[in-house]
Amino acid sequence: MTKDFTETGWNFDNSYARLPQTFFTSQKPIPVSSPKLAIFNEQLAASLGLNIQSLQSEEGAAAFAGNKIPEGASPLAQAYAGHQFGHFTMLGDGRAVLLGEQLTPAGERFDIQLKGSGRTPYSRGGDGRAAIGPMLREYIISEAMHGLGIPTTRSLAVATTGEEIARESYLPGAILTRVAASHLRVGTFQYAARWGTEEELRELADYAIKRHYPEIETDGNRYLSFLHEVIKRQAMLIAKWQLVGFIHGVMNTDNMTISGETIDYGPCAFMDTYDPATVFSSIDREGRYAYGNQPNIGVWNLARLAEALLPLLHENQEEAVTLAQDKLSDFAQFFESNWLEGMRAKLGLFNEEEQDKSLIKDLLDMMQKHRADYTNTFRALTLDKPEETILQETTEFTQWLERWKERLGRQEESRDSSIQLMRNSNPSVIPRNHRVEEALEAANNGDFTVMEKLLEVLVNPYAYTAEQNNYTTLPEASHLPYRTFCGT
Repeated sequence: MTKDFTETGWNFDNSYARLPQTFFTSQKPIPVSSPKLAIFNEQLAASLGLNIQSLQSEEGAAAFAGNKIPEGASPLAQAYAGHQFGHFTMLGDGRAVLLGEQLTPAGERFDIQLKGSGRTPYSRGGDGRAAIGPMLREYIISEAMHGLGIPTTRSLAVATTGEEIARESYLPGAILTRVAASHLRVGTFQYAARWGTEEELRELADYAIKRHYPEIETDGNRYLSFLHEVIKRQAMLIAKWQLVGFIHGVMNTDNMTISGETIDYGPCAFMDTYDPATVFSSIDREGRYAYGNQPNIGVWNLARLAEALLPLLHENQEEAVTLAQDKLSDFAQFFESNWLEGMRAKLGLFNEEEQDKSLIKDLLDMMQKHRADYTNTFRALTLDKPEETILQETTEFTQWLERWKERLGRQEESRDSSIQLMRNSNPSVIPRNHRVEEALEAANNGDFTVMEKLLEVLVNPYAYTAEQNNYTTLPEASHLPYRTFCGT
């Protein structure tokens, strides 16, 4: 007997589908042969108002695989454009379908998207499918980012399809259910500016403002305020990436959200050894999206958003350009303010002093020079165990420790307060690359327990539990650099 999908708690609205059809194509997911639920995020499901028990069934698996459309959903593929490694191109949801927007018991609105759900008009020759490895990888990393307190899309479920997809070899297929504040991107506005009318661009901007920045709807120039707010959120987001050593890997303009969430976990990874030039992506041969370059790419992408918005900023193009440039010039200040605040917290500092910048820079320079692990160095300082870092063997680190302790002594807050601040700011554990690969390899062989244990320690990375200790060890030395690949 087929369950009524209203029993599962779906409560869809479809506001994006009420935009001009320029921005999407109605598109149902392509059914698969044998859907099975591989992993399900019960905590997230509960917060969305979904019936956990009902969804952990064959009918739930059918919904997460696209074989059954929940009541109230209006599936569509979104159109957008983007600069990919600096080159502009027409894009769109080539292997994803937006089911609709779930309205939660708390009155929030979240996109529910199936990724890997089959071909769409934007597939550009692709098969529209996804392998289980990249989908599980996005599940792990997105949930880890949530645990770290970083704005992010989240993962509700991964369903296997019972089908194989052709890549370098034949791989098990899977579909990820992604949850997002929205899937509006810088590339969505680039698409509107290039292929839409000015009125359609205005409708898109008004929609984005109403959905994400309603407090500015009555501003005199709400489109300029909109640009300002997106710049602020992206500056804060990228600062948070830098503070935990996260490298996105493919910061194309279609992978930058208007909401300020991290999206599209393809060749992403977390840095072990501190080095601003760190690149993991196999296709980023020039280091465009290296760790140290992420703030620069962020403002470059935001400049593309500003270009798209020019017709709305002012009727005179020269004046519009001036207004946009003024706003873009604020990015550096917003980023540095967020980053410095975060770095001070990582060192247990509550107030500001002029020499803090040099204290931070000197530590990072030592870490780079001696190839110290980024996360574990701050973890050792938090635990007051500097001997656990390779820096302990150097005179310059001993001198730096004295400077740091003197700096801590000049603030009113107690040592215990500083330790607590550091514990709240320095994760004990991150999704180490070798641990992620270990979990994916086991899952590919049908064993999801390794992934489940990893996820358990990543739920609260600031807990400093005994269980997390096993996940702080570094990978064995290798002469080959770690490489990641765009999810396929």
